[in-house]
Amino acid sequence: MSAIAADRKSASDRKPTSDRKLTRAVVSSDRRFAAISHALLILWSVIVIVPMLWVLVSSFKSTGEILSSPFALPDHWRVENYAHAWTDASIGKYFLNSVIVVVCALFLVMLLGAMCAYILARFEFPGRRLIYYVMLAGLTFPVFLAIVPLFFQLQNFGLLNTRPGLILTYVAFALPFTMFFLYSFFRSLPHDVYEAALIDGAGDWRAFFQVMLPMARPGMAAVAIFNFLGLWNQFLLPVALNTDQDKWVLTQGMAAYASSQVYDIDYGALFAAIVITVVPVLIVYCIFQRRIAGSVSQGTFR
Repeated sequence: MSAIAADRKSASDRKPTSDRKLTRAVVSSDRRFAAISHALLILWSVIVIVPMLWVLVSSFKSTGEILSSPFALPDHWRVENYAHAWTDASIGKYFLNSVIVVVCALFLVMLLGAMCAYILARFEFPGRRLIYYVMLAGLTFPVFLAIVPLFFQLQNFGLLNTRPGLILTYVAFALPFTMFFLYSFFRSLPHDVYEAALIDGAGDWRAFFQVMLPMARPGMAAVAIFNFLGLWNQFLLPVALNTDQDKWVLTQGMAAYASSQVYDIDYGALFAAIVITVVPVLIVYCIFQRRIAGSVSQGTFR
């Protein structure tokens, strides 16, 4: 009996020791993973930030300075490069066209996408599942396959080479992603709040705009950023459907400006035009970046 008791005591003494070793191994593994993750993030930040800073500095230099000393600071900071890009290359006109098209398309797609996601997430009706999966299938449809049908469709409606035609096209292609993203947000909202709004006398429209939509604000902000980035950088659709130079958007103007100079390239003005193109995206992202954290969720049908 004394031998059995001694064995049990020794086993109980060994158990905390093994637990401590396991805990140390887990902590050591977590530290190595964190160190590797931070190293990769630092490397990725350098890869992204250094070219951006180089473009920014080069936008204040002359072509000769860029070619002779590409990594040196400019002897004279040439702010006139931005004026040349804004006026001579018509970047200002293209910038205004982009703002009009993207802002209008973003407003429409956020409104329609939120309404569509809300209906599919909160109400039961025949065909609800079919509509959801048809909208979801729109995410898998390549843009370039729709270029030719879109061209003739807009031509038949008299919307080819017009801002409204481009706005509607942007809305159509961004709507499935918006609905897919917002579906889970409206699905997770408490039903008691909606019922309380109805008891207080609010109709369906008022309950949506004044109660449910503000509660989905984090998701709305996150999807608005993603849509803005996608629409602002859109190139294929404007090139195919918007050939009127007076209505070109910024991506078309940048491509034309870069290719038109051929052998006599004003690199300073070109880099200034690039900075003008990138700055709105950075501003929007920096303002709303906190909304993205914790807002990305998968829209699963339930």
